[in-house]
Amino acid sequence: MTRLFATLSLPLFVLALAGCNATMNTAGTPLADRPVADTPVSGKGEATAKVHVELGAAYLQLGNYTVALDEARVALQSQYNYAPAYHLMGLVYMAIDDTNLARENFGRALEIAPNDPEFNNSYGWFQCTTGNVQDGLARLSASARNPYYRTPTRPYTNAGLCHLRQGNDAAAEEEFRRAVQLDPANHAAIYQLAGIAYRRGAYGTANTLLVDLHQQGEPTPQSVWLGLRTARRLGNRDAEASYAAQLRGRFADSPEYQSMIQGNYE
Repeated sequence: MTRLFATLSLPLFVLALAGCNATMNTAGTPLADRPVADTPVSGKGEATAKVHVELGAAYLQLGNYTVALDEARVALQSQYNYAPAYHLMGLVYMAIDDTNLARENFGRALEIAPNDPEFNNSYGWFQCTTGNVQDGLARLSASARNPYYRTPTRPYTNAGLCHLRQGNDAAAEEEFRRAVQLDPANHAAIYQLAGIAYRRGAYGTANTLLVDLHQQGEPTPQSVWLGLRTARRLGNRDAEASYAAQLRGRFADSPEYQSMIQGNYE
């Protein structure tokens, strides 16, 4: 369900819960602070480190994890304890399912900059995926509410995905709606809202959301498959045939296409 838009917009030993050492308010959530990436650089070393982290993040997006890690390490050679470099390493290790090293590096980034909303967004999602749901949701909430964070739609989306992992569609829907209110082009949140509507039997709502989604951008096998099943429920044979043709013509190597030809519609 949650593999459609795996977000998540990329070592020294630290304790497993080092991130929990962040400065907290009375509600137990991180206080507001500016993202480290948005603060002016101070000195040549930090400027160089920032360039390498940005380059490493680009390699992470391309799936080149080795080079992304190399860039993070070069950044740390230029600027000792540069928090974004540890954050980047945390993202890389999370991407390759190395839970221990991901936790260590996220923890180190948060030791240096405990209130950074980007770090708390990433670590919050990591906590959700590793069973620490309460802490994960608290960090995502704090990140979304940070007035200095320019993309609060991301932690709202991650919080929605976290709730989905717990089987809580109602709470997930609330978070996804917040994400879409902030960014009407948040495709991940729109898709998940359509999925929730489908599971609830609100097929007309699901169809409207999917039409909007596909008008905004390129379809995915998952969104086309959901569209096909929604059209089938609505008795719209023309739309069902159109979606089936898309799966056959564009996504024939997808699990969704296999489900269609096997007749596994649910």
